[in-house]
Amino acid sequence: MTTTVPLTVRSVVPEAEGVLGLVLADPTGAELAPWEPGAHLEVTLPSGAVRHYSLCGDPADRSTYRLGVLREREGRGGSEEVHTAVGAGTTLGVRGPFNRFPLVAAERYLFIAGGIGITPLLPMLRSLPPGSWSLLYGGRSLPAMAYREELSALPQVTLVPQDTAGLPDLDGVLAGLPAGTAVYCCGPEGLLRAVEDRWTGPLHTERFGAAPGRDAGTGQGVEAGEAGEGGEGFEVELRRSGRTLRVEPGRSLLDAVREVVPGVAYSCEEGFCGTCETKVIAGTPEHHDSVLGEDEKASGTTMMICVGRSQSPRLVLDL
Repeated sequence: MTTTVPLTVRSVVPEAEGVLGLVLADPTGAELAPWEPGAHLEVTLPSGAVRHYSLCGDPADRSTYRLGVLREREGRGGSEEVHTAVGAGTTLGVRGPFNRFPLVAAERYLFIAGGIGITPLLPMLRSLPPGSWSLLYGGRSLPAMAYREELSALPQVTLVPQDTAGLPDLDGVLAGLPAGTAVYCCGPEGLLRAVEDRWTGPLHTERFGAAPGRDAGTGQGVEAGEAGEGGEGFEVELRRSGRTLRVEPGRSLLDAVREVVPGVAYSCEEGFCGTCETKVIAGTPEHHDSVLGEDEKASGTTMMICVGRSQSPRLVLDL
């Protein structure tokens, strides 16, 4: 689905300490849009806040979507709202599914999960034949590790609760991997960087936040959130709106666009969720997001306007 549709929360169940499982269904009983492992939904909460949550259920089940939501008390308030104001019968606006973390064909897989990062990996594990994959799953403690009972029954799964076992042995698990192994990692930024520093083979990662202290697109040192407001000023033409605006240094492209298109879709404002992806008609965008791959950035056909800017004096967007 590309437009926002209302789905009803059928049930809410605790999956672990601080993690709620939500089951969503169409209120009319209609089949839901198909999806593949690694996909996520864009969810509009009752307050109007927009958040992105990975699908962790069974792609073959077209009657429901399943989500796992970690309560982050120091977050931006979305997960807190889910845990305190969303219950059975609540209507949520849903757009998607989208998939920027697809499962690619490989001879063998190693999955590394940290905390709630297990959610997009679960459908991948279920879709693969036994013996073709292994999982290293770290968490704060066993009670805080969602879906641990399902996973602990599988011989190819290693659970590492930090309070009793310390940190996962990344050097040990990555050393000597067979050629052709695809490594998938999802979890906190520290875990992702540690894996990136140790593994030079095929690596697939998904972030739940912008990489702090570096430009998410280039790895260069910048403060999080500054990329969208720095640099030189430039003009942006909004082709469908028939307006041309000046984006001055110190102002984000998204802020300028919202003056003319107040309903433009956006969510994270940090370049990691993909909600504000916009088609570029002309000009050379300057990317600062962690959504697009290097080939996609080089093509210059789309950009994330929350953190992106322009390398050329003028940028033309399909807005």
